[in-house]
Amino acid sequence: MQELKEEDCRLAVEEGETFCLYLYTPLCGTCQVASRMLTISLELFPDLKAGKMNMNYVQAIAESYEIESVPCLLLFKEGQLRKKIYAFQSVPYLYGVLKEIS
Repeated sequence: MQELKEEDCRLAVEEGETFCLYLYTPLCGTCQVASRMLTISLELFPDLKAGKMNMNYVQAIAESYEIESVPCLLLFKEGQLRKKIYAFQSVPYLYGVLKEIS
């Protein structure tokens, strides 16, 4: 998963793209587990655009999308935020969620 900048996210929303954005912090153990689960799930959707952002550096994103904690997965379809996930649960669960927007 590619590390994105705030402007990358803004452009994707403005252009009406379908994508997922993973928000994390590097010292969060739960974030590391969630990242591995998400990476496995995304392998099944090679055409789905996905990126990640370190929440320590993107406070505007946190405020804009009212992020409550990390890890957090934001799912956008056609530029609109469709779902916000905090509990990653399992790889099959993430597969189902990603399938909804792809």
